[in-house]
Amino acid sequence: MSYLDGGKLSELRSKLTSDEKKLKRIYRAKSDRYHKQSVVHSMVDDLLEDDWEQDGDPLKYKTKLKKPKSHSRFFEDQIWCQMYDLGFRTLNVDENFHLPFGKGAGQSQQIDVIAVSSETILIIECKSKRNRAKSTTIKSESEGLRQKIDGFRKSTTSLLGGNRKLKYIYATRNIKIDPEGTDAQRLYEAGAFLYTDSTYDYVQGLIKSYKSAAEYQFHALIFSGTSISKEKIEVPALQGNMGGETYYMFSIEPSTLLKLSFVLHRTRANEAELPTYQRLLVPSRLNGISKFINGGGYFPNSLIVNFNEKKHKLEFQSSEKSKSSKSKHGILKIPNAYAIAYLIDGQHRLYGYSQSDYKETNTIPVVAFKNLDPTIQLKLFMDINENQKAVSPTLRITLEEDLFWQAERLDSRMKALRSSVIRLLATSEGSPLYRLLSIGEDKAELSSKPFANALSKSSLIPKATQSKFAEGAAKVSLYNSDDTNHDREMKRARKRIYSFIALAYDFVIEQLSVRNTNTYILSNRGTFGFISLIANLNKFMSEKGLLSPTSSPEERIDAQRKYLKALCEKLDNLDEEEESELTEKLGQGADTLWLRKFQSFVSQEFPDYNPSELTDWRERQDEVLQEEARKLGTQIERALKQRVLSKLQCLYGSNWELEIASIKRECDRRVSEQQEKSYKEGLPVKDMDWTEQFFITDYKKIIEAHWTKTHPERREGFKTFQEEFAIDLGLGAFNSKSEKTKWLSLFNSWRNSWAHEGTKDKGLNSDEVSMVRKIHREIV
Repeated sequence: MSYLDGGKLSELRSKLTSDEKKLKRIYRAKSDRYHKQSVVHSMVDDLLEDDWEQDGDPLKYKTKLKKPKSHSRFFEDQIWCQMYDLGFRTLNVDENFHLPFGKGAGQSQQIDVIAVSSETILIIECKSKRNRAKSTTIKSESEGLRQKIDGFRKSTTSLLGGNRKLKYIYATRNIKIDPEGTDAQRLYEAGAFLYTDSTYDYVQGLIKSYKSAAEYQFHALIFSGTSISKEKIEVPALQGNMGGETYYMFSIEPSTLLKLSFVLHRTRANEAELPTYQRLLVPSRLNGISKFINGGGYFPNSLIVNFNEKKHKLEFQSSEKSKSSKSKHGILKIPNAYAIAYLIDGQHRLYGYSQSDYKETNTIPVVAFKNLDPTIQLKLFMDINENQKAVSPTLRITLEEDLFWQAERLDSRMKALRSSVIRLLATSEGSPLYRLLSIGEDKAELSSKPFANALSKSSLIPKATQSKFAEGAAKVSLYNSDDTNHDREMKRARKRIYSFIALAYDFVIEQLSVRNTNTYILSNRGTFGFISLIANLNKFMSEKGLLSPTSSPEERIDAQRKYLKALCEKLDNLDEEEESELTEKLGQGADTLWLRKFQSFVSQEFPDYNPSELTDWRERQDEVLQEEARKLGTQIERALKQRVLSKLQCLYGSNWELEIASIKRECDRRVSEQQEKSYKEGLPVKDMDWTEQFFITDYKKIIEAHWTKTHPERREGFKTFQEEFAIDLGLGAFNSKSEKTKWLSLFNSWRNSWAHEGTKDKGLNSDEVSMVRKIHREIV
């Protein structure tokens, strides 16, 4: 007997459609941000008073009007369109679909979206807010939900027949629900699925990358662990052991494996499935593989999967063992369930079959492990991909958390801590950077790389070698290096560092104008400077005793407020020249410039904050100091040439050029190249003596090669190269030849800073100019 009577069934069927033309028409309307209609001209004035607006020029008999949809309606429409894009071809025609969950009066619920395929039914409840809201309780929605879902299942069976899998989905937009909180647990316990902003974005990415094949990954996501059929899939297989792990080798139809597999894409939507590591597919590559297969092509290499036996167990029935091998052959019985086979390698090959004519008739080779440790699974992926398509920098940074969290090496664990902090900043719904920061395969406005660079160089995470932390790191970092329970302290430090950075962003975003927040703080160029600044301020106050290792993130930010406020006031009042200096600086050196500028803005208001690296940078920008170094350096170079060549002539007479013939040949080559360059650039070609192409490194070679050479006639007053060119700059030991000629290497690097246009911003500091003065006294 049907659960629903004939009248109710007729009513519900009228609210569903499988007509492709009608579905396309509804899709066009729902994908538009506006309600639209065409009305006779006489109705226009009344409708304009009801928030409608004219949409283009009037037609002959009618006027087109439009009105923005409410945020909640547009969200429901977006979910409906997403289900259509996923391939569902039976959907509700409007929002007036009331599905009974019981036979009593009032025991029905308005359903926002119902999507039906040949195998599944999705009942989707949509909840949204216009702006991102604080955590919201959904206790009333989740109470009695399991019984409701049972009732919905009976109703849809009466309505649609068949043996489809049903899933109740609670879809949210701009609503914070802790995935580990009580509300989420109520949904999970009822068998429902929490469909967050991150899930929506991820599924949109699947549709873009996988096209019609997206349904396989989508069903695996929604129905993970749910049986497709009680009958197990039986395949002939070999069982073996490798590296202490059991594995199976078999062949299987792509259509079957597509339903069983799940690709662990590193996205916010898959956080519960750690470790996740895969990249999204490249659509053009997927299409190419499909064409290759349809043209008779095939791939002889195996796909690699890991079976998760948490809910469903593999069963291997072994035949008689071979006498010549430890491998066994037999029948492998695979549970027929969604998402039980994690696809480690070969997703392009497998999904290439999803659009192929051969997905039901070909069989593909598979190497299958079971219950691999997450770290081993991740390492296997990294090893396989090491010599293939490079893992993106963002994904590599993200994977470090899972790869190194339990590492023996201290420096590796600190990489994992850095990765974990970035993940929290990107994925925590309370983070000011939520959905702004790229993580794994989720692309956003901000790159992970500047965060990784800043955290690596800052003192928030202590510097470490393989086995010990850097001296003094414990005092200023937010990691307690004295705690021997590494996992516990990693988690505590992650929370401290994340909270500290999040609070700093919250404060500055509140202080700065929106334009300047986006330009200087929420930008890739500003990230390194801002993270490094707050870390440096934390170090400054810790060293002054204003903060201690036990200070909370809130106390640390409270101590920084006046400094950060000074930064914001300066950024909101930059003159045109200062703004151009920052925003026009690109490439190498931009990170340092932004950090030093941020530090100088704070230091101008609070002179007690004057870190040594800022002083050093200011000196290197001092043009008076640089001009002095440039002038002295030119004189040193001229005198050095005269003295070195004179000494060679004194030692070797007319044969002096033969004595340094290899250097002469190199100088002749430089002369030729310079003349060729002038010619090709349309400049006059000048005659040039080979000695005009001496480099400082040439003088150094000559000096060291003839270091102790004395005059053959033992001329009185003659000084050796050693006696004449050993200059002590007070840099430590002064015994060996290399120590006594070190000044030449230093002078060469300083010369480059004033001689080359590309290094003009890498000037000398006052200590280095003092050493140039000393060299000048000795040489000129």
